[in-house]
Amino acid sequence: MQIEFNSSDRSSLGVEMELAVVDRDTGELVSVASELLDELESAGHTKAKHELLECTVEIITDVCSTASEARADLESTLGALRATTDKRDLELMCAGTHPFSDWAKQQISPDPRYHALVEEMQWLARRLQIFGIHVHVGIRSPEKAIAIANAMAGYIPHFLALSASSPYWVGVDTGLASARSKVFEGLPTAGLPYQLDGWPEFEQFMTTLVCSNTIRTIREVWWDIRPHPNFGTIELRICDGAPTMAEVAAIAALSQCLVEWMDGLDDKGYTLPRYRSWVLRENKWRAARHGIDAEIVTDEDGSLRPVREAIAEVVEELMPVANRLDCVEELQFVAAMAERPSYQRQRQIVAEGGTVGDVVHGLVAELRTDQPGAR
Repeated sequence: MQIEFNSSDRSSLGVEMELAVVDRDTGELVSVASELLDELESAGHTKAKHELLECTVEIITDVCSTASEARADLESTLGALRATTDKRDLELMCAGTHPFSDWAKQQISPDPRYHALVEEMQWLARRLQIFGIHVHVGIRSPEKAIAIANAMAGYIPHFLALSASSPYWVGVDTGLASARSKVFEGLPTAGLPYQLDGWPEFEQFMTTLVCSNTIRTIREVWWDIRPHPNFGTIELRICDGAPTMAEVAAIAALSQCLVEWMDGLDDKGYTLPRYRSWVLRENKWRAARHGIDAEIVTDEDGSLRPVREAIAEVVEELMPVANRLDCVEELQFVAAMAERPSYQRQRQIVAEGGTVGDVVHGLVAELRTDQPGAR
């Protein structure tokens, strides 16, 4: 099967943000997405759409050039969405999981594609009460897409440690920084990406999956990092939902700068790195479990390094790239994220005597004020 890669402008940017709709008083998830989206569509707003569950609305950007442009695009749609939720006494929040609502009580969106997924995957799909940030970065050729995606896999623990925002699941502290990442891995075509030799191997792999009835289309391959042939991008899907727009913009800037940096190395003839599967798996687990306090494996001898230190080094390395891409302020905010990620802020509320309901109200306040830690 030949798969056309619709090449994009170098380092163009697109961001997708999955939002949970909650009751203003109780904080419970509310299955009302179809009603909200119908109202938005009738008003001419087209950058909000369904996700698997009726308690979720995904907002998306157009193709952007900078992280600040992507942020402004998301904020515009968020404002329109708020006009529909405010008059219904509803609120919006963004985190990897809802801290206490029961996944078994959620309604599936009306799209037949989602009902087919649930019919096939059953419990694995029904429990996907999770929310993430997806970032697309434009790539000029399919071969570059594979080489850069392979190399980007080494930064999965960096992104997951920074964005981890899902310590609670159905009212229980899981002991993880990111429960979302482990829930999503339950799907057979989700999780860590394969390290591939080139575009022909990607085409052959997708052909095998389709012909064996593992998937119907390549859209059903939900790797943490994947080439997106239709958009001509690399899509980073590893991040938990980010509670503030400042954090979303920082994730977008880090993604864009890393891809641009690797693209430049590839142009200069450098061979981009590839990684052993056990190293990728171990490092993702460490970030999911310990978040920003994780120590990650750096070589096959088992050498360790604090992920917090590795993130600081990457940010410093990418500053010249951020200057070129006009996202210095957004990339610098990565350091602020590393100081106190969302999973730590959520646990602090409970440690100070609050409930998981108070955690929801804190997440709502963070999105409304764009202030991490707002109450």
